[in-house]
Amino acid sequence: MTNLKPSDKALVPFVSVDHMMKLIHHIGVEPMLAGLAEYIEADFRRWELFDKTPRVASHSEKGVIELMPTSDGDVYGFKYVNGHPSNTAEGLQTVTAFGLLADVSNGYPVLLTEMTMLTALRTAATSALVARLLAPKGSHVMAMIGNGAQSEFQGLAMKAICGVDEIRLYDIDRAATAKCAANLAGQGLKVVECTSAEEAMLGAQIITTCTADKQYATILSDNMVGAGVHINAIGGDCPGKTELAPAILHRAGIFVEYPEQTRIEGEIQQLEPDHPVTEIWQVLTGQAQGRTDEKQITLFDSVGFAIEDFSALRYVRDQIGETGLFHPLDLLADPDDPRDLFGMLQRARG
Repeated sequence: MTNLKPSDKALVPFVSVDHMMKLIHHIGVEPMLAGLAEYIEADFRRWELFDKTPRVASHSEKGVIELMPTSDGDVYGFKYVNGHPSNTAEGLQTVTAFGLLADVSNGYPVLLTEMTMLTALRTAATSALVARLLAPKGSHVMAMIGNGAQSEFQGLAMKAICGVDEIRLYDIDRAATAKCAANLAGQGLKVVECTSAEEAMLGAQIITTCTADKQYATILSDNMVGAGVHINAIGGDCPGKTELAPAILHRAGIFVEYPEQTRIEGEIQQLEPDHPVTEIWQVLTGQAQGRTDEKQITLFDSVGFAIEDFSALRYVRDQIGETGLFHPLDLLADPDDPRDLFGMLQRARG
């Protein structure tokens, strides 16, 4: 009888949601956030090696579905991700995702993994990495405006990477704030529940906005933002969705991942197309300056970029080997004779 057992080349490691959660607990949430930040920084430092393109987006009235591809020449990666703000009303996640790495030399996938959980971690790790670069020295208080699925990850990343020890929470949905506060209890942060964005920002050197409504919004107005703060704006991620009053942008030094994408999707879609911005990779490599003085307002206009997901996928691939936290997935047809795919099919008839 013909042996139809999949070959090693046909099997691709697949990290399920269950495996990802076990991997996170195996490593530890904060150590994993720090590890992801290290991989993201390493890839940003070799930014010029990567293929770069704005993500391919399919928009609808309900949300957006996107593909985010990149390659460093040796490894190719992409992420599938959606953003549907109204999903939570139906008991569904606003964002879901999965991703893949492949060997450029032969095109064979080498990793397939859930990325809903992983995207939450890499988003927070990127935010904290940039805050460490740009926030005023000694920053230890963070305001978290928008207390949805990303909020706890942001708080723990800022703690692990930037030394934040107090997080001040506000959401128009008081239940979301209570949820975030309960989840962060016992995590080594002083957690303060606030009744307004203004209250949450009292004494904060780092201000993070992360709201989900798919519309132009003013979560922060100009008069709410004083000198000497770092704003981490991560809620805007598609055309027509912003969180900051334009006047804040005109007062701030603006830092972005990839201008060609951010000008379409980020806060700076509200500005002229030639408004000056600084790319984060240039700050990391010393080609551009970060914060210029303690009174400056710095703004990270973060929409998420494919290289960050590539870094996260690379990190997971490097961690799973000895843990066994993956399924060998029979994903690829791999006949003994690569020219005889039909023969392989016929032999499977039984």
